[in-house]
Amino acid sequence: MTNSGVRVRIAPSPTGEPHVGTAYIALFNYLFAKKHGGEFILRIEDTDATRSTAEFEQKVLDALKWTGLTWSEGPDVGGPYGPYRQSDRKDMYWPHAQDLLDKGHAFRCFCTPERLEQMREGQRAAGKPPKYDGLCLNLTAEEVTSKMAGGETSVVRMKIPTEGSCDFHDGVYGDVSIPWDSVDMQVLIKGDGMPTYHMANVIDDHLMKITHVARGEEWLASVPKHILLYRYFGWEQPVFMHLSLMRNADKSKLSKRKNPTSISYYSALGYLPEALMNFLGLFFIQIAEGEELLTMDELTAKFDPDNLSKAGAIFDIQKLDWLNGRWLREKLTPDEFIARVLDWSMENDRLTEGLKLAQSRVTKLGELPPLAGFLLANDVGLTPASFGGLKTSPAETLSIVTTVQADLEKILEWNVATIEEELRAIADRMEKKLRVVTPPLFVAVSGSQRSLPLFDSMALLGRSVVRQRLKVAIQVLTTMAGAQN
Repeated sequence: MTNSGVRVRIAPSPTGEPHVGTAYIALFNYLFAKKHGGEFILRIEDTDATRSTAEFEQKVLDALKWTGLTWSEGPDVGGPYGPYRQSDRKDMYWPHAQDLLDKGHAFRCFCTPERLEQMREGQRAAGKPPKYDGLCLNLTAEEVTSKMAGGETSVVRMKIPTEGSCDFHDGVYGDVSIPWDSVDMQVLIKGDGMPTYHMANVIDDHLMKITHVARGEEWLASVPKHILLYRYFGWEQPVFMHLSLMRNADKSKLSKRKNPTSISYYSALGYLPEALMNFLGLFFIQIAEGEELLTMDELTAKFDPDNLSKAGAIFDIQKLDWLNGRWLREKLTPDEFIARVLDWSMENDRLTEGLKLAQSRVTKLGELPPLAGFLLANDVGLTPASFGGLKTSPAETLSIVTTVQADLEKILEWNVATIEEELRAIADRMEKKLRVVTPPLFVAVSGSQRSLPLFDSMALLGRSVVRQRLKVAIQVLTTMAGAQN
């Protein structure tokens, strides 16, 4: 494909807190590049304009830098194949879409969202997998021109073969065959002119000379669409490698609804980045018992991409804790340990800003730990007694915390002003006074009914920690409400 050697990339979407799964996939690509003397590239895939934000992009950059990974090209360092942010590459995609239309490999679709939803409902009712039924596939050039002249909104869809199968070799799964009749006529260009993931992904990988695409196994079913686009454009396709998803011990998918999944959560709780990457790297290597404690260089030396397991990668938090403890005790000198503690406590200005908030609330310095210690604590030790002094009943308290936990996910930029605005809006929607809504939250995030200002505290703790503390509060309150019935 290229004379520049191995080139791999990680391409996260800035639509939320960076997931530990992003670090998992990024680490594989990084080790693969290091093993082959190649290049590791960072690309921001922000084609979802409604959910992508500059704040989340910065969080992606910060989180990946925290893990210790470095990239030779990216939106922050530049490179010869930029821009490395898809929204900055928008003008590059349309000429390729027009090429597909001109060659008859794609077509304009004028179906409304309402018509598409009715179509899918009918297919689901008939027990069929929902996919586009081809209504606009055979529109004449005159009909297309007329509809466009009339101002009808359209998308560009790709054509799919009607017979046979897409056969390819995957670097993890081996030979794979997917029937073409199971592949949807994918939208390539949306109504707003932005490309979908599938279109931008293929074009960017080609233009950036990516030789190997390593990503999660959830994308395996999309490979036929990508291979077809490579064929339509007349480009050589990269080598595909689909890694097993990280899962819980019960084999369920690792998701933020069940578990802490944000990289920032593990950073905030005081995990060392070396320990987290050591833990994730063990999924990609074969070692004997007693060889678990490995640096990045040692992981690279043992990394063998030709001997990967298809078994699920189990995210065992107890093993991560064990590894982190060993790193703290065995890999850091006392001076290094103290320096890490100070750096960690200053993360997100938690300590300095927390002390500023506490100054007007203490009469002596010894009162600081119980007042502000929750900003640095892993767990605030919530029990039914923690909520015992509230004026609201357990059922009402549970309703408040559950509603807040769900609605806080809607906040795009996490800061004192947006948190206060959203909590006031929640109180209005629940038809409650703000002073009724905030006390349960004080307890949930701090473990105490006497604490620092709520909005400031939530901002300092960060979205991922607040999310987890509210989950724990909901578990405690559910038990209390159940016992009351």
